[in-house]
Amino acid sequence: SSLSLTISGPEAMTATRRHLNARQAETVQKIIDAAREELREVGFDALTIRSVAARAAVAPATAYTYFSSKNHLVVEIFWRLINTRVRQESEDASPLVRVSAVFNDLAQLLAAEPELGAAITVALLGPDPDVRQLRHLIGVEINNRIAEALGPRPNAQLLDALSVVW
Repeated sequence: SSLSLTISGPEAMTATRRHLNARQAETVQKIIDAAREELREVGFDALTIRSVAARAAVAPATAYTYFSSKNHLVVEIFWRLINTRVRQESEDASPLVRVSAVFNDLAQLLAAEPELGAAITVALLGPDPDVRQLRHLIGVEINNRIAEALGPRPNAQLLDALSVVW
């Protein structure tokens, strides 16, 4: 079973599967960066942990230490992008405008990397426990953004409906 832990030091990025020191966090970031490049160049179907490891100049076993599958790797990329995305803030706007801004921002994130958008659709459906954990974290983050956009004490049914729409 995987746990959500934090990386020590200034890297402070949520990581899955294990606690990472600074050197390990750097290795994980190399793998993430290589995976994004690989995804852009060859797409999700051709992407493998081995090909990403080669691009990152790490052993495949090292990549598998941190990522259980290519689904896990792609979902981790998406989680990191969402988790570090600046929240849209415009308190003067109506809830409709704020919720629309949240949806637009997330859509722009996916539109900026169409290969990731296509890959994440498949990867999020994976049964892998690491994917399941990240899917939950992504859902909570998006749900929180929608709830914040709705304002204080959002209607639970409306929040549920908007989360389903997303």
